[in-house]
Amino acid sequence: MILKTFELNKIKDNTIFYLLYGKNEGLKSDCINEIIKKEKGKIFKYDERQIKDEIEPFFENVLSGSLFDSNKVIIINRATDKIYEIILNLIDRNIINIKIILNADLLETRSKLRSLFEKNKNLICIPTYQDNNETLSRLTALILKKENISISQQNMNLIVEKCNGDRQNLQNELSKIKNYALNKKKISSDEILKLINLSENYGLSELIDNCLAQNQNKTIKMLNENNYNPEDGIIILRTFLAKAKRILKLATQLERNNDINKTINSAKPPIFWKDKEIVKIQLSKWKLKEIKKLIKNINDIELEIKKNYNNSLYIITNFILEKSSFEINN
Repeated sequence: MILKTFELNKIKDNTIFYLLYGKNEGLKSDCINEIIKKEKGKIFKYDERQIKDEIEPFFENVLSGSLFDSNKVIIINRATDKIYEIILNLIDRNIINIKIILNADLLETRSKLRSLFEKNKNLICIPTYQDNNETLSRLTALILKKENISISQQNMNLIVEKCNGDRQNLQNELSKIKNYALNKKKISSDEILKLINLSENYGLSELIDNCLAQNQNKTIKMLNENNYNPEDGIIILRTFLAKAKRILKLATQLERNNDINKTINSAKPPIFWKDKEIVKIQLSKWKLKEIKKLIKNINDIELEIKKNYNNSLYIITNFILEKSSFEINN
């Protein structure tokens, strides 16, 4: 059954299955929070690929429980038609005391998953579309008024334009402004410009470091907790490439001296002390031949996403998950 985002109050409390799809991550996040706000049970977040790799533990978690348990919530991120059969299986089991929420990117009209949720009156399908600037301006004004922060309409327009129709981007920008304005209630145009252009690559750096260290659980957790945009795709890959080239340089040196501590301590440019341990793990995971192949893979992926921009995040996410898996690379 198809519902619009403003019709969530029509959903029955005992509804089990939900599909939210589209590019507006902020709106999807708001809808999910509204759906689960009354739930007192534990929330479990999965990536679709993680479920495919760990199918038995997933089913055990979904099917465990009793009539007297609080509703648990299962959120499946980056859902695609690949999970269609698993969802059919769960529907056939008539499970209770649970909410299963699928968070998907754009789904074509011919998508089996989308068709299933649209045609079944017991399943909820919620498409999300980009917010227009009028909606984002209204949200901005409400949030800033609540925080007692004063900015001009011109600056408000600057913030909205930066958000590309996604309220998640808006929330990120307003969070920066809120933190900056802790001890001041009026912000100048120059300050606004600096704030909305702040680089946020530290999260990307940590994501790639954990991927290269093949810490798959933490990599999945970071992917689940961040809402990247298609515009982030090239930045993610360039960060990946820079770190892969660093490992290549270190692996070449390690092959010569066979001393990992000496290799890391003598690296140029120097490796920051808090990064040394994870770099050591990365060097132990990637041999010279493998890292050369990885660099070629990264360049190939960049060409692929330039040709297929709409699916860029899906392509990059799968690539990151693949490279974070110990079994795949060894």
